[in-house]
Amino acid sequence: MTGGITNPKGIDITAIFSHSTLATVENEERVNAGEVLEMKCNVLIPAALGGVITDSNCGKINADFIIEGANQPLTISADLELRGQGVIIVPDILANSGGVMGSYFEWTQNIQEFSWPIEKFRRELDERMEKSFANVHKVSKKYSVDLRTAAFIVSVERVAHAFELRGSLV
Repeated sequence: MTGGITNPKGIDITAIFSHSTLATVENEERVNAGEVLEMKCNVLIPAALGGVITDSNCGKINADFIIEGANQPLTISADLELRGQGVIIVPDILANSGGVMGSYFEWTQNIQEFSWPIEKFRRELDERMEKSFANVHKVSKKYSVDLRTAAFIVSVERVAHAFELRGSLV
């Protein structure tokens, strides 16, 4: 099955975990992948493939927020159109950086031959992600730009600062 399931009364997530595939879940309406993107929702998280929100379907997106879990799920023109409609987009560079950060934590633990308790892992990850989002949001407000542009500004500033510390600012 490609796509997903929906139920206006809500989905019993715990019950779904007893299934090995969504195809065996009963009492839910089936929707294809394209329909999932176009359903009315508060938050849409395209998290599997890039390039799924394009000129051809961005006018049908019905969400207040888009959190880019996948790499580049929106085309540039779809991003511009949706932002123009007031949709807040949390860019992939920010939204899925938690996975990269988690991998870094695991690498660090492996090098040190030390394992963190899950509580410490979550606390460290949550603190860093909250700080990163707050910083990008602050830059977004400071320069009156969207979150994607603000994330790029933060990134370029960090690289410039690193070059400056090395004495070789370009």
